[in-house]
Amino acid sequence: MSVVKSSLSDADLRTVGGALQGALVDLVDLALVAKQVHWNVVGPRFRSVHLQLDEVVVTARQHSDIVAERASALGVTPDGRSATVASTSAIGAVPVPDGWIKDKDAVEILVQALGTVVTRMRERVLATAEPDPVSQDVLIGLTADLEKHAWMFQAESA
Repeated sequence: MSVVKSSLSDADLRTVGGALQGALVDLVDLALVAKQVHWNVVGPRFRSVHLQLDEVVVTARQHSDIVAERASALGVTPDGRSATVASTSAIGAVPVPDGWIKDKDAVEILVQALGTVVTRMRERVLATAEPDPVSQDVLIGLTADLEKHAWMFQAESA
């Protein structure tokens, strides 16, 4: 059943829908990883890293809603269920240890996670350029915000 009809062709809708769905799961997982690290970070830079992690969570959550609503506007049902996120997110390859996480390790986890997500977001930006510049614009904005976080965490680990 398709309630919302898109003006995009079926082929373009598959491309754009796949890009938006991939962005959604990566953003949901990024928020979960950042929050997990946030709860368990310890060390001399605890406070600054702890607060920085919350900024990533806010960004990921805000953009995940924008991405999901863009998909819905095109007639693509967004899927943010835990099983879908677990099986399709790119961040799964980034190891997040159980228990306390030293501040230095927390920063490295976020550098890796953000790097992975940004790489995939840039691929989605390119993939949506022709079929849907509106969705591309959404992806460009969120990629810029994620790259800012990536820069800050990389500077933190210098």
